[in-house]
Amino acid sequence: MPTPKADFPDLFPCDFYTPEELFEADQMYTVYETARLLQGLEPDAEIDEGTEDVLLDWAIPWIMVHSTDLVIAEPRSEEEPGYYGLKRDEDLPGASGDAADQ
Repeated sequence: MPTPKADFPDLFPCDFYTPEELFEADQMYTVYETARLLQGLEPDAEIDEGTEDVLLDWAIPWIMVHSTDLVIAEPRSEEEPGYYGLKRDEDLPGASGDAADQ
């Protein structure tokens, strides 16, 4: 059931990090690491499974909203998730400027 705004002593803007604020340009992150970063935690912070599930509920839509600013890498093994990072021109195919790319 909806709750009146007046029931809350304080309201805050709903601000989220931009990919540039969250990620290092030369690093790739799993959705689990992204979830932790969005909460101001270290990417390898130990959290319980229930908390991780809640954080993933925030991270997955964030990745989708910012997909045009990100690159994705396939998992290196079947045991790993995919990886996400900032999209840079030099990361994309054909960006090296080699004659073979043109």
